[in-house]
Amino acid sequence: MAAQLIARARVATPDGVLDPGWVLVEDGAISAVGAGDPPDRADARPTDAGGAWVVPGFVDIHCHGGGGAAFTSLDPAQVRHAVDAHRRHGTTTMLASLVSRPVPELVEQVAVLRELVADGLIAGIHLEGPFLSAARCGAHDPAVLRPPDATSVDLLLSAGKGAIRMVTIAPELDGAVPAVKRLVDAGVLAAVGHTDALAEDVIPAVDAGASVATHLFNGMRPLHHREPGPIGTLLDDERVTVELICDLVHLHPTVVRLAARHAGAGRTVLITDAISAAAAGDGVYDIGGLEVTVTDGIPTLAGGGSLAGSTLTMDAAFRNLVHGCGLGVLEAVAAASTRPAELLGLGTVTGRIAAGYAADLVLLDETLHPSAVMHRGAWV
Repeated sequence: MAAQLIARARVATPDGVLDPGWVLVEDGAISAVGAGDPPDRADARPTDAGGAWVVPGFVDIHCHGGGGAAFTSLDPAQVRHAVDAHRRHGTTTMLASLVSRPVPELVEQVAVLRELVADGLIAGIHLEGPFLSAARCGAHDPAVLRPPDATSVDLLLSAGKGAIRMVTIAPELDGAVPAVKRLVDAGVLAAVGHTDALAEDVIPAVDAGASVATHLFNGMRPLHHREPGPIGTLLDDERVTVELICDLVHLHPTVVRLAARHAGAGRTVLITDAISAAAAGDGVYDIGGLEVTVTDGIPTLAGGGSLAGSTLTMDAAFRNLVHGCGLGVLEAVAAASTRPAELLGLGTVTGRIAAGYAADLVLLDETLHPSAVMHRGAWV
């Protein structure tokens, strides 16, 4: 693989912005980063970024599909198509999220995805259900929701063979706290979401090791000034990283800004919660056996029901955080790349522009739209 030299750019590094800066890529990894004039390397293919931003590749820990394909497909080619659709928008690392289905069906889906985890296409699997509250089911089929009994949890973990990286649970369900402990002991992230819990239900789950808030605010009992519920409890607990769907539809910009500023760079993660309609246009789609209508880019359950995921891509979430919510580019880098990579245990591999890290890079123009994407040293 030929060396690549990206020059004349604003480079977002862990130590701040290099302007102008340069990045040298060799053998699929970042070999050097610097400011000012780039090194004289006749053997490196030059890329003149023209003053644009160079940021780390985005890391999405909560995505259901894209490009017209869903991660629930039993056809690996469809899964690859969905990954490619998001990769073109700058997402170089992602979890494949599965919606609630009967456990035997989830086992089938996990068996397909675990092979793609082994191949390195995706970083792991996120089970968003079926251990969710029917009162806050959103676009999950309430008929298949169930408490997290030990047998079902163990069956899914066994099917994953280490590929399951996160499981979302409503902490008020019977068996939730033992399930959280079982997941954490297995090295799996336990997340709290789709829950009607009171604060008193949430705290034991966090004490047991739950460390992620699945799309904070959405699919949760609302925040109340006399009962903080899951939103206030999770947002205010330093042990918990909060997911935010920054499409400016699920959350108002003020709410995003308040949550992100309170949680800080160390606990804020942007996600897409994207369904197969992402990067595919309006129309009628399926999510977990439920019909979804996408109009003007907004997916809802057929018949005017609740929001059903999003059509968001991570580059748009990044722009929205900066242009729509007023946060800085480095804050957006932390939320879209650095913190989610750390959460997945990949914080020394990707999510930063620094020597020794994978060459997962996104070139953004002046409006923060991607002009080029590099994955492991190769341009997408």
